[in-house]
Amino acid sequence: MLWYSGNQDGVYGMGNMTTHKENVTFTHVEDLGGLEVLQARYHRQTFSRHSHENFCVGVINEGAQSFYRTGGTHIAPQDSIILVNADDIHTGRAATENGWSYHAMYPSAELLASLSKDMKTTAGATPYFPEAVVYDPMLALELRQSFKLLSIANNKLLKESVVFSALARLMMKHAKTSITPPVQINAQSQVLRVRSFLDDCPEENISLLELSSLVSLSPYYLLRQFQKMTGLPPHAYQIQARLRKSRTLLKHGCSILETAMLLGFHDQSHFHRHFKKSMGITPKEYVKNLLPELANSAI
Repeated sequence: MLWYSGNQDGVYGMGNMTTHKENVTFTHVEDLGGLEVLQARYHRQTFSRHSHENFCVGVINEGAQSFYRTGGTHIAPQDSIILVNADDIHTGRAATENGWSYHAMYPSAELLASLSKDMKTTAGATPYFPEAVVYDPMLALELRQSFKLLSIANNKLLKESVVFSALARLMMKHAKTSITPPVQINAQSQVLRVRSFLDDCPEENISLLELSSLVSLSPYYLLRQFQKMTGLPPHAYQIQARLRKSRTLLKHGCSILETAMLLGFHDQSHFHRHFKKSMGITPKEYVKNLLPELANSAI
């Protein structure tokens, strides 16, 4: 994941540089097909008329933004969602004395079309958002959770599951094209194939896009069907599969640190936390109680 930031004077570099009330952090998330993400606080910034080749989905965290889009000027207050279609001419400036802060992501038309593949719409259709600003508190909260995970999570399945779910719901609720929940088809064999892959290779940091491509379903539909059939979303199931395999590795003498690294946990504390939540004891306690002769070498 690459990230760059700069201040309102145009000085750019690595890091988070802040001048007065203005700061910008730009992130390129390679895991999600190069999704671009922006976190910014603006006070005097004014954007001239411009356009992007990708869509813009933003959430106002503080203050308010004024911007031109689709032949009119719009005000986006705190907790509202900004929607700019690909190639829409738009501007941007503060609508309050103290400026505004927001998060925004820039999904491509191809990504949004892939998310709608199994929904009740023209195959591969790209959505169009007629409203420049929508007020949807629950969806705004879901988008905020997505932005937070994008900055801290290293699990591809987790990040894509949350982000793609939010984008799919955004399309179903606020896109002009007739996008509704997918037609119910029998996806049992596809879900079983994905589950088998996660059971056999839990250590793989595979993405939701890769899993959906494996079984020819859209990411959002696979996510919904997998949870319906197994009771867990794919990323949570993957954690459980890793924990099942961890017990086998520990029984065969692998150290706790080696087990954590082999199974794709971020670090030993990450493994420790999930193991205790699932088993009720720590990995060290598990080894000590089950295999006392290995307890001293388990760490």
